[in-house]
Amino acid sequence: MDLHPAATNMMIIASEEQLGARLPKDYVQFLKLANGGEGFIGNAYAIFWSVEELSSMNRSYEVQKYAPGLLIFGSDGGGEAYGFDTRASDWPIVQVPFVGMAWNLARPMGTSFSVSLKRLSEME
Repeated sequence: MDLHPAATNMMIIASEEQLGARLPKDYVQFLKLANGGEGFIGNAYAIFWSVEELSSMNRSYEVQKYAPGLLIFGSDGGGEAYGFDTRASDWPIVQVPFVGMAWNLARPMGTSFSVSLKRLSEME
């Protein structure tokens, strides 16, 4: 996976202020190592947006209109988005289609960002 240079604390704080929420700790740890990236995790392809893009991408996809409480942070490079289910206190990760985005189509990916990365790495 090609990773972008790390996000600064100020970039993360600014994004959290725009979003009106604190991002999960393991996701923030990832951002401090790589502010997004693109490529294969095992056999699965993933695109993770930079922290500066989170607010604008969620607005562009009208996420709150179609799946209130979802905060998408990337995609599989095709028709599926990866996001946090902010309705739950621990913000589990789900995969949901961009077209027809709705909670009834969301599939669980893991209980945390790091667990979802492990699941992606194990996909065949």
